[in-house]
Amino acid sequence: MTSEVLFHLMLGHLVWVAILYVALTVVRAPFVWSITVSDLIGEKFAEWEPRISANLSNQFEWPVFFYVGALLAFQSEKQSEMIVVFSASLFLIGRIVHSVIQIGLPSVRLRGVVFMPNFLAVLGVWFGLFM
Repeated sequence: MTSEVLFHLMLGHLVWVAILYVALTVVRAPFVWSITVSDLIGEKFAEWEPRISANLSNQFEWPVFFYVGALLAFQSEKQSEMIVVFSASLFLIGRIVHSVIQIGLPSVRLRGVVFMPNFLAVLGVWFGLFM
């Protein structure tokens, strides 16, 4: 059961990254293909593009440690299933909330507050491996 839940949480993060790539493609399309859009939309797209791009970069930094821990959890017989699944769930929720804040709001302070539980969730996955 734990392996199945953990797999779906990992898949959820993969789907989230794919959604971010689609969003980046959409906001870049008017500039790449010289598509005419209203000034308001063009301004918003220009504002969101670097934020989405930066957020995608973030998806391949700290989450790598989540994936390594999750893969080890698949192999480990000695783990706390509850801690690993709870932490992995918190990780996925945290990644999505962090993305929404990073793309939608220019508040670095709020992003930091949201990132901390996400950071701790990855540590929780690793902690759960040894419990």
